[in-house]
Amino acid sequence: MKLPKGSGWLATPASRWILGVFFTIAGICHFIWPEYYLPIMPPWLPWHLPLIYLSGVAESAGGIGVLIPKLRRLSGWWLIATLIAIYPANIQIAMDGLIVNGSPVPQWILNFRLLLQFGMIWWVWAGCIHRPEDDGGAK
Repeated sequence: MKLPKGSGWLATPASRWILGVFFTIAGICHFIWPEYYLPIMPPWLPWHLPLIYLSGVAESAGGIGVLIPKLRRLSGWWLIATLIAIYPANIQIAMDGLIVNGSPVPQWILNFRLLLQFGMIWWVWAGCIHRPEDDGGAK
């Protein structure tokens, strides 16, 4: 599948570095502030706290892997699977709302977060999985 015109920047070293650091830090946040993630866990899921920690490990491991060229493609698939796995929490937060520091987060932000997941999946795919030779370009 060919990258749309103008999205080649997603596969640049700088973009990959930002992506890797973002996921590494996001994963670490699951351990520093697990109380933020508890209210967004879908009630039908068991073991909320262990799953929060597990998703933190998954995000950090994927982020670190993005920074290692030999692991980048595998890490890309790992991160896409992780983003799909955590999507129910984003649906839950959009349905229930979220209070941060005593104030409700505007619904449009919670809805935007749902769309943002698809953008993140695109970024991971373009930066870590897609290869120029898939487009018939340079090898």
